[in-house]
Amino acid sequence: MTHGDDEPPRVLHERTLASTRLFRVEGVGLRFANGTEVEFERIAPRGAGAVLVVPLHEDGRVSLVREYAAGTGRYELGLPKGRLEMDEAVLDAANRELREEIGYAAQRLTRLRTLTLAPGYLSHSTHIVLAESLTPDPLPGDEPEALEVVHWPLDALETLLSREDLTEARSIAALFMTRCHVQERDTV
Repeated sequence: MTHGDDEPPRVLHERTLASTRLFRVEGVGLRFANGTEVEFERIAPRGAGAVLVVPLHEDGRVSLVREYAAGTGRYELGLPKGRLEMDEAVLDAANRELREEIGYAAQRLTRLRTLTLAPGYLSHSTHIVLAESLTPDPLPGDEPEALEVVHWPLDALETLLSREDLTEARSIAALFMTRCHVQERDTV
């Protein structure tokens, strides 16, 4: 049985179960078309989502940042990223994060796609943006320590993936999307 054209379940209630500076956990009561009622828990959105930027230099290298990740308790390698400010356009946020984290601005920004993580309980969206025609144009960042910038050839993606410190699924997906986008564009 498919549910693609079905109406979504009816929302019976939404209530806050817990709240912190970063997260709000909600209980959502639902009634499905077959009459089944359940309560799901979800992490409700705070803000307008996030951007993750793939800075692609003219020589085919991408710039990644190495920074401390409290979730894993270690330094992780990933792409520049950050949250969207209220009423900020996705491409403007991407260029701002790029300038803050690696010190470059992009003359050409391409929105590749929007990703979710664990959509069963997390409503957060991340907009993946390819940044090209890069020029130095730094902005002060909001990180607690200076970020290490690592440049890596996009055509050596498999070697990059073997690194123990590159584990973030969004960054990995964005790198593959970028490689496919560039290959398709270059064959036209």
